Amino acid sequence: MNLKSLNMMLRFMPLRSVRLCEPSQALRNGSQIAPYHCSKSLSWPGDSGSKPAVKLQPSAFSGASLRSRAKVSSEWEDDPEHSVVPRKLRSKVTRKISPELHALSFDDIPEGNQKTLRTPKEDKPLVTNKRDDVVFGLSPCLLALTQGRRKVSRLFVKDGEDQQRDAVRKVCEEAMKRDIQIKWVQKRDLDKISNGRVHQGICLQASPLQYLREWSGKPKKTAHRNQIPLWLVLDGIQDPMNLGAILRSAYFLGVDRIASSLQNSCPLTPVVSKASSGVMEVVEIYGYDDLEDMIKVKKEQGWQVVGTVGIEEESADVPTVKCSDFRMLKPTLLLMGGEGSGLSAALRALCDALLTISPRRDLNPGVESLNVSVATGILLHSLLTPPPPRGRR
Repeated sequence: MNLKSLNMMLRFMPLRSVRLCEPSQALRNGSQIAPYHCSKSLSWPGDSGSKPAVKLQPSAFSGASLRSRAKVSSEWEDDPEHSVVPRKLRSKVTRKISPELHALSFDDIPEGNQKTLRTPKEDKPLVTNKRDDVVFGLSPCLLALTQGRRKVSRLFVKDGEDQQRDAVRKVCEEAMKRDIQIKWVQKRDLDKISNGRVHQGICLQASPLQYLREWSGKPKKTAHRNQIPLWLVLDGIQDPMNLGAILRSAYFLGVDRIASSLQNSCPLTPVVSKASSGVMEVVEIYGYDDLEDMIKVKKEQGWQVVGTVGIEEESADVPTVKCSDFRMLKPTLLLMGGEGSGLSAALRALCDALLTISPRRDLNPGVESLNVSVATGILLHSLLTPPPPRGRR
């Protein structure tokens, strides 16, 4: 930059970086208004050290000079930007600077410093529809795209090396097949829209999933290896991690239908989908306002109903059987109770048998039971495993 350009820029530059100089320096300059002296902070961009104007304490200056300085300083404004431009002159100075000249003042500033000097724009939210779900994780996002049960709006992918992974590439390809917009974002953006959960570098904005309400009352023909239908009935499962783990086990082991109470039960959230490794996007989960009515209808159709209890719990009206000794000989409903309270008394009274899981060691007090998702997996495997042929162990 030549000297002429520098003089022009200093002449029309906003005086927001003006600050007090030292009194001794003011006296040497011979200025009548010594406190208001342009310091080295005018050399952009390092003007962040500007300090607001302060009142001088009585010193070697005469009282008359101090009074004259006070009169001058009263015309100046001390704002959050530490500007000391007079109110009367500020608007005039602003009008004198054309947009072209203002842009010229940034020509010799490094790109990084230009960004800090300009007014930052407010970040727009990535997910504009608050009613949508944010599905996170590789398997949930892939299955949500391929199953077509959700209305997908946008796919968010972490910008960087992760986009080279085969799993991420596969999800992006499925999104492109369906003309879904793909937006590359930073990891902090994914952390924000997924509420800090493990997103594996990918999130999906889509409509939520709901419990299915249609039910014909007729048993569905099974296409699994087991010839006898088995329905899993969940009574008040509230933990989304437990519900996700139950869905994964039920799908893997070949359960024909999953039913759940709508009262005091966990909704089908993205957390459930992630805990199920995306199984929630595949299986159909039916919700009932009154499980008792559904169970009574199935009993009239010849289905048997089995519930679960702890090893110390027994019922005088319903026989208790070890799960290893029970054989499923006709269509069955397996009832699993919620965390803590277990099956309600009304549902337990409808059971034909109560199953228990025997421990393999002496248990200490307080650990007499299993997690509901673990217990469900054990019971399903026991019921769906055919007995060995006679003559073989």
